Amino acid sequence: MAASGLYTKASDLTALEDTLNKRWAVHLDSGTGAGKADLRFTDTRTLSASATEDLDLSGSLLDSFGAALAFVKVKGLFIKAADGNTNNVVIGAAAANPWTALLGATGTIVVRPGMTVGAMCGAADVTCLAVVPGTGDLLKAANSAGGTSVTYDIVIIGSSV
Repeated sequence: MAASGLYTKASDLTALEDTLNKRWAVHLDSGTGAGKADLRFTDTRTLSASATEDLDLSGSLLDSFGAALAFVKVKGLFIKAADGNTNNVVIGAAAANPWTALLGATGTIVVRPGMTVGAMCGAADVTCLAVVPGTGDLLKAANSAGGTSVTYDIVIIGSSV
């Protein structure tokens, strides 16, 4: 994740500037233990007006090579709502799977048009979010309103054990 910007204030004879350019990164090596991940799902998806979908992390998602993914742990989640969206994308809150470990107390996050959100567990965190097939393996995505479709990019990073 990154934050950058220029903050300025005018004074009598000069303009004062405070420049921010900060990047936070978590690097995960290939594997399944602490600081590692062996599964990654990436996609651009579109939801029609008022539509929802449940992404099943235990076998229905495919990786870039067409292999089925069965997440046991989720270590990172990133969502980017398309700039041209009119409605918001709401992520989380599938009935059987609270995403509070990554998405806060409500287990949901609202992604406004053009907004990017992400959550990544630290390299020392082995579990982060456990995925339980049948009872805790769904991630819901919803279009917040009617009238127009929404498009979003999604990246899920995790491990198979």
